[in-house]
Amino acid sequence: MNFATLEFAQFLGLVFIAYWLLRRRSLQNWLLLGCSYYFYACWDVRFLALILFLTGTSYAFGARIGATVSPVTRRRLLVTYVCISLAVLGVFKYFNFFTDSAFSLLSSMGLDVHPWALTILLPAAISFYTFESLSYVIEIHQRHLPATTRLRDYALFIAYFPKLVAGPIERPAVLLPQLENERRLTVELVSRGAFLILLGLFKKIAIADGLAPSVDSVFGSQQSVSATDIALATLAFTFQIYCDFSGYSDITRGVSKLFGIELSANFRFPYFSSSPSEFWRRWHISLSSWLRDYLYIPLGGNRQGPWRTRLNLLITMGLGGLWHGAAWSYVLWGLYQGLLLVVYALLPSSSGAKPGPGPASRRVGKVLAWAAFSLLMAYGWLLFRATSLDQIHHFTVTLFTGPFPLVTVMKMPPLSALLGVLILLLYDLAAYRAGRAAFYRSWHPWKAGLLVCGLTVATLMGLANARSAFIYFQF
Repeated sequence: MNFATLEFAQFLGLVFIAYWLLRRRSLQNWLLLGCSYYFYACWDVRFLALILFLTGTSYAFGARIGATVSPVTRRRLLVTYVCISLAVLGVFKYFNFFTDSAFSLLSSMGLDVHPWALTILLPAAISFYTFESLSYVIEIHQRHLPATTRLRDYALFIAYFPKLVAGPIERPAVLLPQLENERRLTVELVSRGAFLILLGLFKKIAIADGLAPSVDSVFGSQQSVSATDIALATLAFTFQIYCDFSGYSDITRGVSKLFGIELSANFRFPYFSSSPSEFWRRWHISLSSWLRDYLYIPLGGNRQGPWRTRLNLLITMGLGGLWHGAAWSYVLWGLYQGLLLVVYALLPSSSGAKPGPGPASRRVGKVLAWAAFSLLMAYGWLLFRATSLDQIHHFTVTLFTGPFPLVTVMKMPPLSALLGVLILLLYDLAAYRAGRAAFYRSWHPWKAGLLVCGLTVATLMGLANARSAFIYFQF
């Protein structure tokens, strides 16, 4: 079941009505849990066994760790659960990737091998709820969080359907207390939730789905493509992936507000960033903070000297790239992001260099820094979208050797997508300058109504090109 469908709208309407008619928090949670499992079973009912297994296992380990005094025993229990959860993730998501890579390596060395693979489906959302279960057990081990005594509420924390399939990766200290306490419905929550849902559908349908055929026409092409094609398709994908993923996050937060539950913001205007560290504080915030707290810092962070810090950054971002998918192109993308973090940390500006002599010089410097990083970030999206390492090599050589002809093979985006990009740029610029996403709430009603009309019209125009799947569903 997909957010951008009439089927989900009907499902949400029925759940919303039943939820607020029940009134009692315990009954509301039972309803949400049952609906969340139904929502997940709509992808494949067999996936329920896996999410139930990880839910029960992490709940049991959390309770045991919480009741254990001995630090040594707690550490052993933590290591055991980490091994169990990563083994599950590894078998379902990475087993064939690593075996194929090993067979390819042995074959390149002249050894006669017979490759084999497991015929298994990749369960939807496995990366997201595995990380959430890990954070729960780790937080209890670190004594930052007491073990919850209600399996129902913990199961809902893992399976809560608005954020289940593609995040945000919620922290237990943020979401669990909301599930354990009473909620109430207000006009403000409903209006904010409805606007976020509209904004997310606008990003997904009008822009991301509208740009997808143009991107696919280049990255999926079997014929020779020019440097112009590659540059335009990469630019289009830059907007596509942002609108696809942030659109999902907006819908997720909007739907959750209808139940009186606040989910974490996953994006804060990332394309206004002037450095990779700023970008990762603004892009996929729940994942970047998870990697920082549970991988980068335990590796030593920046506490063991500059060279170890650089190595920790490369390891963290490389594994972050692998988290996105079982392909070497994702690993390369992650290492590229880590390299950008390392290089930018060495630049004078990151060490407190003095700004220019006046406001004009500072503005020019900021614009140049933003433009330079935007180009580097866009090339990173080429690595992310490419279908193979061979395509990365071919596209990179073509892009940097030119020429750039005016005639391209890239499919022209529809008018709804181009109009949507223009509206989004104006909206994000206004929100960025205001410093808050809900800046429109201070507008005069007619002006806010004009914004809603513009988003609605662009979304309706894009329905002809709408696709059902979100990009991050595959992760």
